[in-house]
Amino acid sequence: MEKSLHSDQNNRIVSFVDEPLILVDENDVEIGYESKDKCHQGNGILHRAFSIFLFNSNHELLFQKRSDDKLLWGGYWSNTVCSHPRKGETIEVATQRRLMDEMGVEAELQFLFKFQYQAKFKQIGSENELCYVFIGKHDGPYHPNPNEIKDLMFIPFDKIEEELKRNGKFYTPWFKIEYQRMLEEFREQVYSL
Repeated sequence: MEKSLHSDQNNRIVSFVDEPLILVDENDVEIGYESKDKCHQGNGILHRAFSIFLFNSNHELLFQKRSDDKLLWGGYWSNTVCSHPRKGETIEVATQRRLMDEMGVEAELQFLFKFQYQAKFKQIGSENELCYVFIGKHDGPYHPNPNEIKDLMFIPFDKIEEELKRNGKFYTPWFKIEYQRMLEEFREQVYSL
């Protein structure tokens, strides 16, 4: 990756193995807290998470290629931002924190849906999340954090399905689930951004 992609303004360490995540039951009721590291071991412990899809004015989705240093799905392409609220943090606060941490931007977000999924990555660990999905609009500039993001690209919303047919193995499992539901149920909201 060319160094010019990353801004010196946004190279802080923003992810920690011991950050306390929010454990939930299948009804999204908080039942406790556990470290991020422990939440992702083995088959994973169900915890709250979120995914953000930022589009530009041309209805192109901003993708990030996850840092190779990520424990799970490092080097894979995914939606703009994916992370977790921490103990004592609302989803609304967490999404804005992480937009700034990873992309160096603020954006108004619209909640679409939440869903539960589990996905195992090799023999390393698993995602086991109750995930809130948001969309928003931002035309940049972006200031990607090199500790989190290896590369960026835009794909028009109506071309993503074609890209996944060709190169789906290079994309995170949660992104594929979320995109499919957006395609089937939330196209109007995407195009009205």
